[in-house]
Amino acid sequence: MTVLAAEHISKTFGAEAAAAAGVQAVRDVAFTVEQGTFLAITGASGSGKSTVLHMLGGITRPTAGRVVLEGVDLAGLDDEQLALLRRRRIGFVFQRYNLLPELSLAENVALPLELDGKPRTACRSAALEALEQVGMSHRADHRPDSVSGGEQQRAAIARALVTKPAILLADEPTGALDSANSENVIALLSKLVLEDRQTVVLVTHDSTVADAATRVITMRDGQIASDETQAAATGVPSS
Repeated sequence: MTVLAAEHISKTFGAEAAAAAGVQAVRDVAFTVEQGTFLAITGASGSGKSTVLHMLGGITRPTAGRVVLEGVDLAGLDDEQLALLRRRRIGFVFQRYNLLPELSLAENVALPLELDGKPRTACRSAALEALEQVGMSHRADHRPDSVSGGEQQRAAIARALVTKPAILLADEPTGALDSANSENVIALLSKLVLEDRQTVVLVTHDSTVADAATRVITMRDGQIASDETQAAATGVPSS
């Protein structure tokens, strides 16, 4: 089943003024993502890979083309509808964990559900389930500053998973981690794809990280230079 489709999307920045030509960051990029895919989008700095991810997640609207998630054309949604879809159907993981320091890990993970008006007891239960999914239930009541960077990133992944999203979008999720924690996070994402059929799209400049994916799109000068399926090593992160 196709979860997401990028249909000839382009993005030009700085062309708001009539006389400005603008900078074309992405040019006519098209691909689909099937359920249970682990897709890595890679390329040099400035290749357009993060801009593509932001368009896939509805953070940035394409200048041309469209993004379709579960049959819904994101271009047809107003800002409020788009924000609601992002919160409910897209899980975001970034290089920085963006956990609120005054809240426990469980409270951080529960936030997307609380914002949706779910009962507090249901939010707590779902947060504990998501933390269990990433091997972090034993740290549920710890605050972010009392756990390692790798554990914070795993909690951030749990927060992205708590709404049971159609797709998980990760922007350089290992960029702030050492090699051991990086390996654990990538092994966790691989496990989610393999065991839970979670769909993951990850942006990275690290070829070692991209090697863990089952499909790799390489960007160059705002366009797709290659799109390859590969056999990826999978593993289970350590506790």
